[in-house]
Order: sequence, then structure tokens, then C-alpha cells
Amino acid sequence: MDEEKALTDHLGDLRKVIIYSSLFFIIFFAIFIIFIQQMIPIITKSQKLTMLGPLDVIRFYTGVAGSLSLGVSAPFIGFLLWRFIEPALTEKESKHAIKYIPAMLLSFLSGLAFGYFVVFPFSYQFLMGLGTANFEMMITTQSYFSFLLMTTIPMGFLFEVPFVLMFLTAIEIVTPNHLSSFRKYAYVVMAVISAIITPPDFVSQLIVLIPLFILYEIGIALSKFVFQSKERKNLQEEIQQV
Repeated sequence: MDEEKALTDHLGDLRKVIIYSSLFFIIFFAIFIIFIQQMIPIITKSQKLTMLGPLDVIRFYTGVAGSLSLGVSAPFIGFLLWRFIEPALTEKESKHAIKYIPAMLLSFLSGLAFGYFVVFPFSYQFLMGLGTANFEMMITTQSYFSFLLMTTIPMGFLFEVPFVLMFLTAIEIVTPNHLSSFRKYAYVVMAVISAIITPPDFVSQLIVLIPLFILYEIGIALSKFVFQSKERKNLQEEIQQV
């Protein structure tokens, strides 16, 4: 009976998370739709884009509003999910999770900014220059927006790597030695990611790849800091017990 009650309460909490997250998303979606005309010049950067049909306008506007709404809602949804899974976490995991959420949010926004102001314009101009050398380029809004998302969203997640490594070190899943020994494999993975989200030229890939290498090294350094801090704290507790 107690297990059934606990399951019912758990499902009720999940239902609240879904409802509140949906409401938050819908509210921001409506706001972005209202002001979509003011945001389009910022997103398109005054590029001449082409619509292939009347429904493309709806797809583009809803795609822009949906993506922005999801981005703005992500911190709130993440907090609700953390509150939902908190009872299943240990006290240590819960304490560290709430501490690292703001830092991961800021790093995600930094990654988006890097993708929007550096990776996207460089990649876009390179590909446009490559195409106009032999063809008359006609860029649709859908292809433009898809390329914009492809060169910004992944950078947001990749910029979170240092703080993810710090969190995993704090809850004792990884150690700095593990990260150092895994370095060569991590570099290969990052090289593949860089090749996927950038044009097939050496310079564009370096623009993305070098920051990724630096981020991983920063993650190792921060992991060492957390690991050493935990060791000092454990040593002090042992001395106090003696």
C-alpha cells in the first residue's frame, strides 16, 4: 500500500514538472511570436533569404520562436527536473548538482555566443564565397536557420564540458588521472565533432577545435582543483577525528 502511494505521489510530481515546463515554454513562445518581426533582422543578419512557399513563413517563425523559447525555458525546466530527481540523489550529489547548475548555464550561454558571433558567420561566409564562385546562391530561410542551429547549439553544450568534469569529479565518478589518460580519445571525439559542425576546410575546423582542446584542458585543471580540495577536506576531517 505504501509503495503504491509512493508511486502515485511520484507520478503526480512528474505530472507537475511536465505541466509547469509546458506552461513556461508556451508563455515564452507566445512572447517571441508577438515580437518575431523585431527579432528576424537580428537572426538573419540582413541576409537575403528566400521563401519557397507561404507555409515556409509559418515554419520559420515557429521554428525561431520554438528554439528561443526552449533555450529560455531550459534553466527553469532543468531546475524542475533537479527537484524531481533530488530525492533519488545522495546528499552529496544533490549538494553538488545545485551548486554547478548556474555555472553550467553561464557556460552554455557563452558557447551559444561563441557559435553565433564566431563559428556561424565565419562558416557561413566561407560556404557562400565557395558557392558564389561558380553558382548563383539562393538560400532558403529553412536552410539558413538549420545551419545557424547546427553551428550554435552544439557549441553551447561543448562549453559546458569543464563544469561537467568538475561535477563528475566532485561526486567521485572520475578523477584527474582518468581524464588525463582519456585525453587522446577525447581529442579524437572533439576533432570529429569539429568536422561535423564546420565547413570542410582546415581554418574553420581549427577555429572550433582549438577552443575545444582548451576547454578540455581547463576541465582537467578544474578537476584537479576539486580533487585536491576534497583530499584536503578529508585529511582535515581525519585529523579532527583523531
